[in-house]
Amino acid sequence: MASCEPSGYDVVGIGFGPSNLSLAIALQELGATGATPPTARFFESQPSFGWHRNMLLPTAKMQVSFLKDLVTFRNPTSPYSFVSFLHAVERLPQFVNNSDFFPTRAEFHQYLEWVAANFADQVSYGTRVTAVTPLRSSGPAGPVDRFRIQVSSPATGESSVEARNVVLATGLAPRMPQDFVRDERVWHSSEFLEKFRRCDAAKLTDIVVVGAGQSAAEIARHCYDNAPNATVTAVIPSYGYSIADNTPFANRIFDPNAVDDYYFAEERAKEKFWQYHRNTNYSVVDDEVIRSLYQRQYDDEVRGAERLHFAELSRVTDVKRSGDDTRVTIHSLATDRSYDMDVDIVVCATGYEAMDIAGVLGELDGYCARDEQGRHRLERDYRLVTTDDVSAGIYLQGGTEHTHGLSSSLLSNMATRSGEIVRSLSRNRLPEAVSC
Repeated sequence: MASCEPSGYDVVGIGFGPSNLSLAIALQELGATGATPPTARFFESQPSFGWHRNMLLPTAKMQVSFLKDLVTFRNPTSPYSFVSFLHAVERLPQFVNNSDFFPTRAEFHQYLEWVAANFADQVSYGTRVTAVTPLRSSGPAGPVDRFRIQVSSPATGESSVEARNVVLATGLAPRMPQDFVRDERVWHSSEFLEKFRRCDAAKLTDIVVVGAGQSAAEIARHCYDNAPNATVTAVIPSYGYSIADNTPFANRIFDPNAVDDYYFAEERAKEKFWQYHRNTNYSVVDDEVIRSLYQRQYDDEVRGAERLHFAELSRVTDVKRSGDDTRVTIHSLATDRSYDMDVDIVVCATGYEAMDIAGVLGELDGYCARDEQGRHRLERDYRLVTTDDVSAGIYLQGGTEHTHGLSSSLLSNMATRSGEIVRSLSRNRLPEAVSC
């Protein structure tokens, strides 16, 4: 780090994906109102800004409107909106002429990179947070009023900063089926494009894609289209893909005020919420992708050269190496029988685990309150509930579905959530400015 950098900040953000990028904008735009924004620093382990790079498939589209960008629901006049990006790159008329609310994921990633470039001086890329420890300014009996954040970087070595608050946005961890081990032939969807590009696609003969959600369907389509000699088998636990409910009333659960409805509801109501509305986001696929896969399979039948198969009501129960091949065991729930396939590649589009904040917080986790099920308790402003002797703040951007509902950690709510966190941060700042 530069020698003149202050050692103390009002807030340190751990992770710099879309969530903390949106937070950085909200902090800056608070300054534009005449208020003095909280001082901030961000640390990101990736070498540069990136968001699901290995799922930027050419045909993959966003599943939310472009208006649910980093800022618009909080500040429609922000210079960091998706519309502002289109104007800056001289593509606004073309986008409007396309009459589509849903840009490709690749174009949305261009937008995110465009915004992130404006905040490069606040972010240390290629830097891992190795520890967060409590500090007490007024002695051992005083409150925990700030944190020491220790970081490590190949470029700068070990160092630390202090902060009144930390905002955790460390993302999600890939989830593999039990006992599956990733290698050069068994992949998680989070590494798909990088590994697929290393293959000689023309030589692939058998590919298995495991999963029933949007990523699984998109990967199956991409493999079918780009590995022309391969048979693609999609292993689906249901009877075909389930369509995502994106009708207007269902979409209201992604509205900002739906967070209040969930947060303040009784536990029984929260359970009903999940029961009724999981099909808006989990293990579901957009109508266009479902239809395009069905059309490909149908066209194969017409030609008499079937390359796309759906192993429905089935699960992959085992994967092991067999010589130069990978042998997959598929169990049919319909017949209660299993069979083996020798394949070139297995892609597991099996989702992600919530971030392990206890691992990041270390000893600080002992100051955090939990509910009867062992989950962290949160205030409405996304601040962790802590013991009374902690006045410094710990905020979460993600992993809040159990308290704030289905939409709380999705792109749909990102701009609004950032504004709410910034308002809370503004009330919990360092007692005095720390400057060079």
